Amino acid sequence: MAKPPIFIDNLQYANYSPALFDEMAAAGLSAVHVTICYHENFRQTVENIITWNRHIAAHPNRLMFGRTAADVHAAHSSGRTAIFYGLQNCSPMEDDIGLIEILHQLGVRFMQLSYNNQSLLATGCYESEDPGLTRFGRQAIREMNRVGLVVDMSHSSERSSFEAIECSSRPITITHANPSWWHPARRNKSHELIKALTDTGGMIGFSLYPHHLKEGSGCSLANFAEMVAMAAERYGVHALGIGSDLCQDQPDSVVEWMRNGRWSIERDFGEGSAAQPGFPPQPNWFEGIKDFPNIAVGLAEVGFSADEIADIMGLNWLRFYEQNFSASAQGETTG
Repeated sequence: MAKPPIFIDNLQYANYSPALFDEMAAAGLSAVHVTICYHENFRQTVENIITWNRHIAAHPNRLMFGRTAADVHAAHSSGRTAIFYGLQNCSPMEDDIGLIEILHQLGVRFMQLSYNNQSLLATGCYESEDPGLTRFGRQAIREMNRVGLVVDMSHSSERSSFEAIECSSRPITITHANPSWWHPARRNKSHELIKALTDTGGMIGFSLYPHHLKEGSGCSLANFAEMVAMAAERYGVHALGIGSDLCQDQPDSVVEWMRNGRWSIERDFGEGSAAQPGFPPQPNWFEGIKDFPNIAVGLAEVGFSADEIADIMGLNWLRFYEQNFSASAQGETTG
């Protein structure tokens, strides 16, 4: 009997429960990158880490800690899911560069430099002006490179993202977005940016969040898979993965927190609107974690080979983990 493939979803923010952990197992997910911060400070992020540590301790037959690529192999061999922690904002490091190493020691492996707005490090994609990386941001990238904390520019602006690619001595990522040439959402990324990212060893994870999809909740699996095929022609299969941005079972109050945090007095609707302020419905072929294997079916139907599907569904992320989660070599310099 053939061994099942390694599947990795490199970005989720679901309302996790034993039922969803069972869905991870049923979907064959060997690793999931889970969001543990949107606007939280360091102490609040630690509380979220404690919550996840308790999930993992309470479900040893389903979950294990994800720290390195070897943990993905161990999870795959034992039928479990390795859980990797990530930050969708730099707020947990506050204004202290020393907290970058502490966050990595606590298990964090991805950190976005901004979440839609201007941060101490970089400009967010919702700002009208784009001054790029700050001086603090450049030093933060160097420290992230040193300890093995991956730079994620999913919610950052164009200039900041180009400058992060140039500044970083290690490949960076956009964990959850789609090309703007397919669907021109504010959060999707230009051809030029994706090309610069992938030409330097970085990866993009394709998003299944409806606001990022052509035709939104009505996007078909064929349409999505055709986009992935076009991206493979432009950037190479090796640079592509999945970061579903799935918010399964979350109440609409969570999307309010994601969009508004503590920074806004006026209600901000982000990618939504006053008429549709909550989470949009997922496409019927990806309603939850259990549907992750459907993506592989769609990729096969547009002509990807079995090896290419295995790469996009998980092996590309696995290789990225192998190269980027450990401390940099002694004496390595930054760009």
